[in-house]
Amino acid sequence: MAEPPIFGKLASGTQPHYLHPGYRSSVKRAPTRPLIVLPHTLSERTGPVFGQDMVRESDRDLTAQHAEEPLGERIVVSGRLLDEGAKPVRGALIEVWQANAAGRYKHKMDQHHAPLDPNFSGFGRTLTDAEGRYKFISIKPGAYPWGNHANAWRPAHVHFSIFGAGLLSRLVTQMYFPGDPLLAYDPIYNCIPDEKAKQGLISMFDWENTSPEFALGYRFDIVLRGRDATPMEK
Repeated sequence: MAEPPIFGKLASGTQPHYLHPGYRSSVKRAPTRPLIVLPHTLSERTGPVFGQDMVRESDRDLTAQHAEEPLGERIVVSGRLLDEGAKPVRGALIEVWQANAAGRYKHKMDQHHAPLDPNFSGFGRTLTDAEGRYKFISIKPGAYPWGNHANAWRPAHVHFSIFGAGLLSRLVTQMYFPGDPLLAYDPIYNCIPDEKAKQGLISMFDWENTSPEFALGYRFDIVLRGRDATPMEK
């Protein structure tokens, strides 16, 4: 009996392949049957809406969540959330999570032989303003081994989750840093077929938001739809 096809295997464009053999866990996650498109209800087209009291201003500063400051290079990550017409998406919830400066997550499943930082949890959140803007203060994450293949190291990255009006479920992507030599060897980054879309995942050094004697700035804009859409994880 023939094996069932992997639907999405031949996908092209701005979004990652469902199946990318170099990224081993995608083999188990790739769909083997045609995707089912469900009709949108009114609540899915208009919600959710997040109240300002649900997200505190302090939630966006990952360096100020404990009694002392975390170790590592401080960074300011900011940008805009846009639709396909470059119009701002306001009131969306953006969450980030990341490894610490040594390349380790504060999670029981992370057993990487690197130190934990008691003053860094690696999680933050904020709401986009009327112009679709967001800003986080954090620590530049370290690279870490992940066992996908021989001598496999993930480039430094920050995970982003976007959830807001008109989105059926949260969207997840990753932001990388300019000039990282590990990008050329990373199958997660390289499962995106379109070179321009791949470059869209790399943040830009941001002099305007670099804080004197405090932190380097990086800009990362997120586009939800269209030909310039930011690649999202399946």
